[in-house]
Formats: sequence, structure tokens, C-alpha cells
Amino acid sequence: MSQTELYVVTGATGRTGAAAASALLSAGRRVRVVVRDESKGAYWSARGAEVAVAEFADHESLVRALSGADGAYIVSPPQYASDELFSQAEIMARAIAKAATDASLPKLVALSSIGAEQPGGTGWIAMNRGLEHHLGSTGLPVAFLRAAYFMENWQPLVKVAVAQGQLPSFLAPLERAIAMIATDDIGRIAADVLTETWNGERVINLEGPARYAPCDVANHLSKSLGKPIAAAPIPQTDWAQYVSGQGFSVPAVDGFVEMTQGLNSGHIGFNDQPNAEHRRGVVRLGEVIDSMLDHPGRT
Repeated sequence: MSQTELYVVTGATGRTGAAAASALLSAGRRVRVVVRDESKGAYWSARGAEVAVAEFADHESLVRALSGADGAYIVSPPQYASDELFSQAEIMARAIAKAATDASLPKLVALSSIGAEQPGGTGWIAMNRGLEHHLGSTGLPVAFLRAAYFMENWQPLVKVAVAQGQLPSFLAPLERAIAMIATDDIGRIAADVLTETWNGERVINLEGPARYAPCDVANHLSKSLGKPIAAAPIPQTDWAQYVSGQGFSVPAVDGFVEMTQGLNSGHIGFNDQPNAEHRRGVVRLGEVIDSMLDHPGRT
């Protein structure tokens, strides 16, 4: 593959975007990161990346950011504080699709989610389904990375466990293992897929090297902290109140509740997707948990 090929990475100030850009740069690829604030691009410029300043809502700047590239990694950030987060996600998905088409982008890799194939009952994941629909309608080669439950989602709950000696869990039953993945692995796999060649639409399920239950998180914390930590389910009646102080709008809280119900019931999972590819990351949950303990302020 020619080293002159250029890859665009959106969401470079977030976890998976940063991991994708880093992986591409480490492999000697040319990278253009897209940021909303020029000052946020200084780090990437120092690492040898091009920097484009663009907003998804600004068609001209987004087309410029995507033009001349051989592929792009797309991360559409949810607006959790907004009462209109679902309609805003729909508008953003349309804008990304139009800009990719107008920029004649040869291929896209887009971050999606486990459960995006489901027409309802998925809460926040409905935003990923909309992104898949609009990008798929472009006719461009596109790969959707349907990522499992982020290991980093445990961050605020681990903080509670450290302070109180008990790990609260939205996931239940506590002994049921589900697919999870580290965001570093998502970014690394996104970079790998971005350098591949294909036609049409691909669905790639992403999960870590093993499946984990809330009890596994508690057991690892017990070993790392040298004191007993037990997992305890957060009653469903308390879910909304538990997350309401995190800056979420009422519709966002409702979406979180519906999504969590879907995860716990098994409605959201790697279910009956005969044409989907499947890739595993290498980062284990214990490594992510230990990183949280080493860097308690990290988000």
C-alpha cells in the first residue's frame, strides 16, 4: 500500500478517534484529524498529522476536511445534554452522508454499536442505527463497527466501589457475562479496517478477548485493592435518579434506561447476524480497571 494514502479521523479528541489516529500514525500512515477547535489540533500537529477544523453541521468545512482522502473514520458524538438528541443525531447523520458523497470519499469506517440492527427497544443505540442507514444509503463502501459494551463505562461505578466498598451495577444478572471491549481496541481495529479494500457494506462486530460479568469487575477490584468488593444491582426504579446528575437531558435519561433494559434482557446483543464479521480486541477488562485505579480522574 502506498504511504501517500491519506486517512481522515473524526472524533480525535475522544477515546476511539484518538486511538485510531495514533495507530495510523504509528504505522507510518498520513493522517488528517478533524477538530472543532483549532487549539485541540496542536497535539496532533506535533505528531505529524494534518489538522482540519470543521463542524459536522457546517457542510463546506466538512467537505473540505474529507476531500482528497482515501478513507475516513467517522465518530458521530451524541448530544446527551440536549432534549433533541435523537433528532440532532439524525440531522448529523444526514450531514455526514452528504459531505462524504460530495467529497467523493472512497470508503468510510463508522463507529456503531451492538444492537444497531434492531428496529426498536434500544434507547441510545437508535442513533447508531440512523447513522448506519444514512451512510449506507450513499452507496459508498462503508464498514460499520458494531462495538460491544465499552469497558470504560465502568469508570464512575469503580469510583463508587473504591469509596464505598461496593460496586453498583446497572447490568444484571450479576453473574451473566456479556461482550465488552476497550476503546483502545476499537480505535486500533478501526485503523486496520480503514486500510483495507472492499466494496459495498460491511458489518463488523467488535468485542474483547473474553466476556465479562459485573461479578468479574468486583472480583478484580477486590484483588487490586486488597479488600472485599461485592457487586450489587442498582434497582431499575433508581436508574434514572442515579444518572440524572451527569448532565443528561430527560430524553437522554429515558434512552439510557431503555438501552440498559435491552442489554439486560438480551434484546441488545450479537444476535442472528449471519453476514457480520467478528473481530476481537486484545485488551482485557482487568487492564482497563487497573488504569482507572491508577488514573482516578480519567474519563
